Amino acid sequence: MDISLFSSDNFNPKKWVNDMLKIAESQEKKDSNYTVGLVMKLQLYVQQVNNALENSSQQVLASLPKIIHDSKALHQEALILKEKMEQVKEEIIIIEHDTRKSINTIEKLDNMKNQLEVAKQGLHESDNWTILVNDLEEVFDSKNIEDISTKILSMQNSLKLLINVSDYEDRKLHLEGLKNRLEAIASPTIVQAFTSLNTDQSLFFVRVFSSIGRQAELMKYYRNCQRDILLKKWRNQLELEQDESVVQWIHNYYDLLLSNWHNQTKWINQVFTGESSQDTLLNIYIDVLNSLDPSLNECVDAALKQTPDKLTLLQDLKEVTKQFSLKMLNLIEQGVQGKNKPEYENFLKAVFKYLIVYICKYAAYEQAHLMKQLNSINCMKDELPDTIQALGLSIIQVIDYATESKKRCERLTENCGFCGLLVALKAFFSNYAGYFRVALRQIERSKKFEEDWNTFQLCLSLLQYTGEVLLKIQQLEKDLTSTILEFNNKETELKFSKLLLDAANLREFQSLVRCVTEGTQLSLLDNVTTEFNKLCLDIHHTTYNVVFRPISKQLDVVAAVDTWAQFDNSSLHSSDLPDYSFSPQEYITQIGQYLMTLPQHLEPFLFSDNPSLACALKSVDQEYAESSDTEGALARTFLIIIARGTCNTFTDKILSLCKLSQPASRQLSHDINYLRNVLQDLGIPLSENLDQLSSLLKIPADQYQNQSLGCSAKYVAAIRQIRNITSN
Repeated sequence: MDISLFSSDNFNPKKWVNDMLKIAESQEKKDSNYTVGLVMKLQLYVQQVNNALENSSQQVLASLPKIIHDSKALHQEALILKEKMEQVKEEIIIIEHDTRKSINTIEKLDNMKNQLEVAKQGLHESDNWTILVNDLEEVFDSKNIEDISTKILSMQNSLKLLINVSDYEDRKLHLEGLKNRLEAIASPTIVQAFTSLNTDQSLFFVRVFSSIGRQAELMKYYRNCQRDILLKKWRNQLELEQDESVVQWIHNYYDLLLSNWHNQTKWINQVFTGESSQDTLLNIYIDVLNSLDPSLNECVDAALKQTPDKLTLLQDLKEVTKQFSLKMLNLIEQGVQGKNKPEYENFLKAVFKYLIVYICKYAAYEQAHLMKQLNSINCMKDELPDTIQALGLSIIQVIDYATESKKRCERLTENCGFCGLLVALKAFFSNYAGYFRVALRQIERSKKFEEDWNTFQLCLSLLQYTGEVLLKIQQLEKDLTSTILEFNNKETELKFSKLLLDAANLREFQSLVRCVTEGTQLSLLDNVTTEFNKLCLDIHHTTYNVVFRPISKQLDVVAAVDTWAQFDNSSLHSSDLPDYSFSPQEYITQIGQYLMTLPQHLEPFLFSDNPSLACALKSVDQEYAESSDTEGALARTFLIIIARGTCNTFTDKILSLCKLSQPASRQLSHDINYLRNVLQDLGIPLSENLDQLSSLLKIPADQYQNQSLGCSAKYVAAIRQIRNITSN
């Protein structure tokens, strides 16, 4: 039987009994003998436990007297130890009191002894200094660098012990003078050793100069030697590669610097142990790049004068420089100290320094390039329709030029020249808008007073093309904004904005990025958009004039005296004649017929899906912007504007009349009603002003005062005067 469960803290007797009985059932031991056997086993275990407890108790009781006796003995020994420690403490205090004076005396004697030894050593070194000074003059004559350095080292050690002598500073200056003489004697050999990379000689000089505290001076010799070597290689390279391009010169020289880096890193680590090869070489390269003769700018300026494609040359130069910087970055990352050091930042500034002046002129270079491309597009033709068609065909090409300039900006300036790009694009599109202006002036010169649907179609075509340019510019502006946002979010190893821009341009660029990223309402091409919006407005105005001129010419008849004089002697003097007795005059029927034909001329442009023309019209007038997007909505808005102009001009012509007879007034009112019917057929209401004039013109003279109530006082007075109605 397993009784280990009995020792568990969570032992449950009921559960244990039930489990045991379940085991019995599973083994088909359902008789009472099994249960009796379990009880007997439990009783037997209980008896065994009781026996064990009793034996353990007897053993503990038997050992208690011994434990008590041992505890008492241990306590007694502790008391004795305490008494002895007190006695020792008292003895120590007595000894310390008795021997304090003796110890002080011994300490003073020891200090005196040390001072005597120092004085003795000082006298010895002072004597030794004098001997070394006398010997050193003879050694200098031999120009044996090793012997001289040994003597100077001995003098240096002597001087450390003579720090308290009165002429210490004079001796120190004398020692520095001797070191300078040693350096002057050794300098030709040092230069030769560093120039030829003679490791044994270089190690010897490192040991010598380190011993006398002049290793910093030795590093200057090394840097100057390397600087002179690299500058000489640049001049030699230009002489040997005169037929090569400036891009190839710079590329080859950068390769030379990379190769030199590998060689000099190993050599520095071998000779100048403890010095940072990266810092040393970076400082050398910074000095070299700033001291090239001729300078990189002089070489690039000469090349720019000889090439028509300045941007391509600058792109190649910048790419070569960027690749060199990245390779140097990889080399430095392989080093122990890494790249996060001021030396590397200064090195990058030295590498890209020569490009700053050209990046600052990027706007001028880009603008000149775009203007050259724009001039290559032949938009101005002999015939006006050909000119407008050429303008439409040029849009894709012009936008491609603008898109390519955006890519050039990224390749040349890493998008840091964005401000210059915007300046170039604004000038580019402004000149492109000039082509549309020329076409518009040609249209204005070709306008006629009679119906001219060909000119009208040319106006709408020009307006559509202008709207297409406007849509493309809006998309280009979105792309430019996205580019700035990507630039701001992109982490680059080389911070080009600080490498390629001077302080003023950097501030301008950072301000632009900040405005875009902070969500400021900033339109990058606002001047361009404004100019094309103004162009759309002017083209729409010309289109309106082309359509309205025949109407205006017909309405001039209203102001003519002869038009109404024919009714002065008419027999139609009765105000009771019905309206059908009157028929509209020819001028108004001509206007009505003209207005009814206008929709069919608008249909090819405004009754179909035409996003470009819709964009142009919506930039012109708020009415177009507020019109629905349903088919024909823009055409209806244009018809409303023409109808409004017709009504306003008709009103002005009527008010300019001096006199109208009663029949003439009835006739004019009938003419207005005819126009009302025409406009109703077009789904356009007659203007309220013209409607009031129509009502006032047909009111009988004797009822004018009463029936004119509710009309505009200005119009009531004007028509009274025109009809010569006496005011009561």
